[in-house]
Amino acid sequence: MNQEISGLSSMATRPILTDLSEHIRHTHGTAVRFDSAGGVEIARRVREGAEADLLVLAEGALTELEEEGHLLGGTARPLWVSRVVAAVPDGTPVPAFDAESDLRAALLSAERIAYSTGPSGTALVALVTRLGLADALSDRLVQAPAGVPAGSLLSSGRADLAFQQHSELMDLPGVVVVGPLPGDTRIDSVFGGAVLASSVRPDRAREVLDLLGSDAASGIARARGMRAFGQQS
Repeated sequence: MNQEISGLSSMATRPILTDLSEHIRHTHGTAVRFDSAGGVEIARRVREGAEADLLVLAEGALTELEEEGHLLGGTARPLWVSRVVAAVPDGTPVPAFDAESDLRAALLSAERIAYSTGPSGTALVALVTRLGLADALSDRLVQAPAGVPAGSLLSSGRADLAFQQHSELMDLPGVVVVGPLPGDTRIDSVFGGAVLASSVRPDRAREVLDLLGSDAASGIARARGMRAFGQQS
């Protein structure tokens, strides 16, 4: 029986990696298992010597770990693009999101705005600043704990508007996805993968990484709210 290929990933990619791991097992006979947590937590584990074969993280974090020598040289590659979307609690009015003015109105009318610790959260805070709303919204922004979907703050009543990767919001109970941010306010995050320098099965890990980025995987990616890197939205 083939030894299992182990991986570490951020929460944003957990749904797609669950489906792709099952697809790889059925189609290629290779057992693959990913342990997912907040991106900051996963990066910390890697720096502390966590044992695994593959790593899937946001592109920026992946680059930092590559520069620090934690990745097998030449294996880092972009895999998927994830769009940040807005969401509201189920049963509440769904705001329009057709123009930047709609986004401004939704932000200013929200009492609590949830965002994540990951790249989508960093980008949202930067967008709020660019829109000149940092002061007006400073007391309304609520950051979800690491590894906790921002959308869960909607269903628990701790926020009435949330922003996060589509893959993390699309299947949450009690949450309605409004849609992507309009026009120039659009936020996309790139997630990539690499073989960890500590992998004891680097050749097999490379093969699995290739399968994650294959054309056959693109349909699964779209079903999970992402698109293959290089494909048009």
